Amino acid sequence: MLLFAAVALLVAACASIGHPEGGPRDETPPEYVRSTPAPGAVGVGHNKIDIFFNENIKLEEPSNKIVISPAQKQAPSISSNGKHVSVELRDTLIPNTTYTIDFSDAVRDLNEGNILDGFAVDFSTGESIDTLRISGMVFEARTLEPAQGMVVGVYSNLADSAVRTLPLERVAKTNQYGQFTIRGLRPGTYNIFAINDVNHDWHWDRSEDVAIYPVTVSPSSEQIEVADTLLSSQRTDSVAMRRATRFLPDDVLLTWFNEDYKPYYLRDNKRPQRNQLTFLFGATPDTPPELTILSGPRAGRSLFHPAMTAVERSASGDSLVFWLRDPELAATDSLLIRAVYQKSDSLDRPQLQTDTLRMFFRDRKSKKDKKKEEADTVAPQPVFMDLKFEGAGAQELNLPMKFMASEPLDSFPLGGFRLEMLTDTVWTDVTMGKPVADSLSTRFWQIPVKWEEGTKYRLTADSLAVTGVLGHGIRPFSTEFTTRSLFDYGNVRLNITDIPSDSVGPVQVIVELLDGSDKVVATSIVSGTQAAFSYLAPGKYYARAILDVNANGQWDRGNVATRTLPEDVVYYSKRLNVRKNWDISQDWSLFEIPVDLQKPLEVKKNKPKTREPQQRDTDDQEDEDDSGLNDTWGNGSQYNNAHRGSGRLSGGMQSVKTQR
Repeated sequence: MLLFAAVALLVAACASIGHPEGGPRDETPPEYVRSTPAPGAVGVGHNKIDIFFNENIKLEEPSNKIVISPAQKQAPSISSNGKHVSVELRDTLIPNTTYTIDFSDAVRDLNEGNILDGFAVDFSTGESIDTLRISGMVFEARTLEPAQGMVVGVYSNLADSAVRTLPLERVAKTNQYGQFTIRGLRPGTYNIFAINDVNHDWHWDRSEDVAIYPVTVSPSSEQIEVADTLLSSQRTDSVAMRRATRFLPDDVLLTWFNEDYKPYYLRDNKRPQRNQLTFLFGATPDTPPELTILSGPRAGRSLFHPAMTAVERSASGDSLVFWLRDPELAATDSLLIRAVYQKSDSLDRPQLQTDTLRMFFRDRKSKKDKKKEEADTVAPQPVFMDLKFEGAGAQELNLPMKFMASEPLDSFPLGGFRLEMLTDTVWTDVTMGKPVADSLSTRFWQIPVKWEEGTKYRLTADSLAVTGVLGHGIRPFSTEFTTRSLFDYGNVRLNITDIPSDSVGPVQVIVELLDGSDKVVATSIVSGTQAAFSYLAPGKYYARAILDVNANGQWDRGNVATRTLPEDVVYYSKRLNVRKNWDISQDWSLFEIPVDLQKPLEVKKNKPKTREPQQRDTDDQEDEDDSGLNDTWGNGSQYNNAHRGSGRLSGGMQSVKTQR
């Protein structure tokens, strides 16, 4: 009998270990139970706030996600244990002030990670509490990515300098969708900003990301009726109406940018090779630097002298590479250079700075290696320059021949090159156009050719067909390649149905075709109402439009000093499935889809952790359940371009597909 009891106890103990299987997944976020002080409490005089929930919780990145208004000079102490959260303010409490502890989406249940989004606690040190709110969303201006964890705040001081010199008065942080609510506002007029507060000083510094709301805002509230759905004990639904407070504005849209500010200074100078000098600057100078040789056989001459150097510039203009074509100059181990360049002073004003730079190079060869070279009677081998033909394999019909050299070229003579095409079994000569050098570096060249589709070509180069600025020629080579067929490509035409106008006329629209990584593949300026893209390789593409208001052919960022907003960007909400020998023609209403629903989920990088609508597709033959727009698209969102100050709204979208 005792043995039976022992076995029974052992079985029971084993059965109690582990988690029960089955049952619905917990998808309910934690619920607030109580706090000290209570929400809305007045006359609070202590710095510690204790909050309790109905289940064990965890705080995700509390130091980053949780913010307190007014903004705190000293970081508060925030901790959690079980169902309890403790917040201790280290700044002295300000009299007659409303405090808000905004948790954004930091509170989650311990087991499943369900998010209690938008949770906040407020109290007042005075006899009354301020209750007005401003809500909205923040996106990156260039890519419409939701801004996660960005500081959004207000100033009642409407001076233009406030954002650069004063801490934000009331603050909030954006959640995973880029949404925010600034609480505890008193009646008044405010400027709204969003900043990526890297140094935690609660105001904007020129290197930080920033968003500007173009007009002042006066928060208010109104009473409305809302519907609640109730579930009875018989599992039937009923609707009950109740009164609620709506705080306005609740649809503020901010798009952040970076001024790309960099101070002027000489960041680095080096001599990586004997015949190469490199200068790196913090920012692109307004005027080119003066670089004068002070030592050696060319003392007193400018480094820009074309007889001595070939200059290569970066696309951003903040670096210069000098290739020393003068053998005596290159042979000098130590060069002294006087550099006169722009350098920012303490007020960010560019001033001329003069430095003497020593550009030193020493061959990294041991004495043993040098003695061996001196004793070696074998003639030195010639040094060749590399010339890479980038079209080897398959040549695109719409592109020229492209070459990249390992050193700059003064010219690209065609006399040593021969291009032939295979007609039946005979190689026949092909006429090549005039070589064109890249505007920034003569290491890159293009040669236009009128290609025949689906044809085999042969490119041959003689020995020393071209010579670089350092006097090195190329080895002879011969390569064969084939052009693509027209049937290998697809075409896309996007017809913009609602191009806006300004006082001058229709705004110029630039359409960028994107790949699955949100990178630009091709660009087209809209002609009439159409943006056309040809010679596209089969694949998945996406599109965005830039409202190029100043018609300079590029997207322009904003400016805080002049309160200039960045140019508007609009995403096409569908994927473009391009196939061989296939045309896609789409009507695109720029303002049909609210801005927070425009960017396709597939190319969105800041994806929220909750499920979003399925990606829309242009090709219903590949995804039958994707035909048309999901009901969630365009519904339930209040954010459109009107809230950026452009006054543009939304419409319908159609797709027409034809086969060539």
